[in-house]
Amino acid sequence: MIRAIAKQAEAERERRAKVIHATGELEASEKLLEAAVTLSAQPQALQLRYMQTLTEIAGDKSSIIVFPLPIDLIDSLRAGTAPPIQAQEGTEH
Repeated sequence: MIRAIAKQAEAERERRAKVIHATGELEASEKLLEAAVTLSAQPQALQLRYMQTLTEIAGDKSSIIVFPLPIDLIDSLRAGTAPPIQAQEGTEH
C-alpha cells in the first residue's frame, strides 16, 4: 500500500515537472518570436547582435572563429565598388 502511494506521488511530481518544463519552453518560444520580429524590423540590429556574439566567443583564446561575409560585400570588393545601401522607411537621403 505504501509503495503504491509512493509510486503515485512520484508520478505526480514527474507530471508537475513536465508541465513546468513545457511552460518554460512555451515562454522561451514566445520570447524568441518577439526577438525575431524586433531584429527583422532593423537589419542593423541583427548585424550588431551577430558582432556582439563574435565578441563574446572571441574571449576564449583556444577557439577558431570563422567570420562569414555577405556575398554582396565580397562582390563589391572584387568590383571595387561600395555595396548598395538600402533605404529605410522614414529616412531621407
